[in-house]
Amino acid sequence: MSSTQDMPDRVGAHPTNPTFQPYIPAETNLRELTPVPIIVGTLLGMIFGASSLYLVLKVGLTVSASIPVAVISITLFRILAKMGARNATILEHNIVQTAGSAGESIAFGVGVTMPAILILGFDLEITRVMLVAVLGGLLGILMMIPLRRALIVAQHGILKYPEGTACAEVLKAGASAESQAAASEAAKREQEELGGAQIGAKTIFTGFGIGLVYKTAMAAFRGWKDVPEKVFGAPFTAGSVAAEISPELLGVGYIIGPRIAGIMCAGGVLAYLVLIPMIKYFGAALGTPLAPETTALIRDMSPGQIRNAYILYIGAGAVAAAGIISVFKSMPLIWHGIRGGMKDVASSRAEETRAAVPRTDRDLSIRFVLIGIIALIVVIAFSNPLYIGGTGLGTRLAAAVLIIVFGFLFVTVSSRLTGEIGSTSNPISGMTVATLLLTCLTFVILGWTGSNYYVTALSIGAIVCIASSNGGTTSQDLKTGFLVGGTPKSQQIAILIGALASAIVLGPILLGLNEASSVYVPVGAQMPAGFTAGSANPGQQVDVTGLRKQGLTGAQGKEDTKQYHVWFHHPEGGGNAEKYLVDDSGKIAYYVDPGINGTFKKDPSGREVTKFDAPKATLMSYIIKGILGGELPWGLVILGAMIAVMLEISGLPSLAFAVGVYLPLSSTSPILIGGIIRWAVDRWIRGTKFKGRTLSEDQLVAEGDKSPGVLMASGYIAGGAIAGIIIAFMAGFMENFNKTIEAVAKRNPFHSGANADLLSLIPFAVLIVLLYLTGREAILAHRKT
Repeated sequence: MSSTQDMPDRVGAHPTNPTFQPYIPAETNLRELTPVPIIVGTLLGMIFGASSLYLVLKVGLTVSASIPVAVISITLFRILAKMGARNATILEHNIVQTAGSAGESIAFGVGVTMPAILILGFDLEITRVMLVAVLGGLLGILMMIPLRRALIVAQHGILKYPEGTACAEVLKAGASAESQAAASEAAKREQEELGGAQIGAKTIFTGFGIGLVYKTAMAAFRGWKDVPEKVFGAPFTAGSVAAEISPELLGVGYIIGPRIAGIMCAGGVLAYLVLIPMIKYFGAALGTPLAPETTALIRDMSPGQIRNAYILYIGAGAVAAAGIISVFKSMPLIWHGIRGGMKDVASSRAEETRAAVPRTDRDLSIRFVLIGIIALIVVIAFSNPLYIGGTGLGTRLAAAVLIIVFGFLFVTVSSRLTGEIGSTSNPISGMTVATLLLTCLTFVILGWTGSNYYVTALSIGAIVCIASSNGGTTSQDLKTGFLVGGTPKSQQIAILIGALASAIVLGPILLGLNEASSVYVPVGAQMPAGFTAGSANPGQQVDVTGLRKQGLTGAQGKEDTKQYHVWFHHPEGGGNAEKYLVDDSGKIAYYVDPGINGTFKKDPSGREVTKFDAPKATLMSYIIKGILGGELPWGLVILGAMIAVMLEISGLPSLAFAVGVYLPLSSTSPILIGGIIRWAVDRWIRGTKFKGRTLSEDQLVAEGDKSPGVLMASGYIAGGAIAGIIIAFMAGFMENFNKTIEAVAKRNPFHSGANADLLSLIPFAVLIVLLYLTGREAILAHRKT
């Protein structure tokens, strides 16, 4: 007979967190890792990955895929059930969203980094892009697995994982009758307190509908201004406040609560109401541009331009320093989680040990994780496409070591930040900047400053970027599984499959988008009017020895089917490299204007082409060239690092604050508003609802976490995420319709005109009131006390 000390406090409780009971108890076995959910999730992940790649190239952002995939899964399997097929269990839906979430996070990393290859003067080789995507995607998942116990289980109630929580609520609201019957007693009691499963589903889907309609009307149909802003004049010149009045950011703020929301927004206040006005004040009298800016005078720069030129470096330095501090502070928890996994390796009865572990605490073995990471290190060291020229074995091994070190650092930081502030606000690009800063600094110390090292530095940054992005997504998925009672091992297998499939297809899609939008400008006497052909001398003779060949692509490829030699010209003064096609005689035939970061929106025949700005990839290329060329503004980076150090000395969590410095204030201010609403609801819970009742602090916090307001906020997040997909589709495939909408919006006082900033706050105020009233249980939910 087993000892009672090995039993959880309550039947169905989580084994390493006995005060928590998941929706499906650990001792209950439902269908989970079955073929159909894996296939559906993988296909959805590939679709969302493709759409996310398009979006990040176009505007530099993506939309979290977990919740949209969960909603699609519930809808799809319900339709199949009506046609006679078997409905999916809640755990199978969880597998679908887990496998489907990887595509979006990998697409972001690919879109943020890989286009910088073009800007640095190298080709977007298919093998290079695919290797980076596969290595980064798998590495992020494998590194997150040992952290699960430390961040998901041990920190439950501390790290909220807002999108993961919202996704779990969506899955519970859409649970099948079979899943509801298998639910834990605690889950059934919670449903009863909320008025039954139908009331909980009604609350979350009402929030979903409101969030979907609101954001679609605002952003897709330009019903009202989406970012109201106020820029101050003298004596507070360049000070500004703004808010991206979206439902998903409001929902994130409600779920994470006022403390973290306030610290994040405080970072934005420092950037926009202290640093930017200060730079404007001291720099307004300068008659020359202040480095790192090279063209504009500070007196002529807007707050946004000052942010891009100076504050981003300060923010990146703060994120890097705060991330390192956060990892050191978290090491005891991290080591505890890793040590728990190592028991399988050390035990002579590993299989018996794993069999005794409750279902909801089973991970892929640490042996599998270590072998996988070692295999990835070998691949990284010996993959030629990740390097240029005769890069030696020492450089390759150093690159592999840097990837592992920075990968573990920023996967940990990303996973923790995702728990604190959500994946919507997770500054992956900031971590990539920090990785490039640290990598290039290491290269400078080692004397590796030639252009051959550009690709190596970018490969390291790209793999770490994708790993940290996918690590955060994995932690969000595992949090959803923790709440609904999923098996971690099953989820880890599902996301490995989904990540591998998505990573393989994203490379060809990226190259296809670039090639389809490239414009080939004839050089010399054949050049059409209105076109230029870069800075190369059109009459110069090019040595074509060793240059690879390619033909024209797109419609122009049908008109000229010849093969040409590819030659890159590097302008004097450090401008972006320019690509040319040269014939066999060495004569320049075409200047290639790429689809990504290109200039010409029509080809020489007048056909329109879609261009992709890839704004964040441009920043990455500038950092690599700046550091390896000795031109990076290290003073700004160190200033940011000192801000993080100052906060830690003051006893404040620096990481959330540093994120606020890096992100626009418009992104953190609605999160603060959501946190304030949560504070008001929690005051009502403490002072009115449970007045006279003897409840501990933990019980009061738990009541706040279970309030109908969390369900409504989850619905807001889900609705806003789905609306983001609609907006991305309209931006990519309905250009003429968008032009019509823009023309109408110019006559809409809520979107344009002197009063638009104020008028646009009216619909946002309605969103706020609905969330507050739902949290107060004044509408929708009828909770028993």
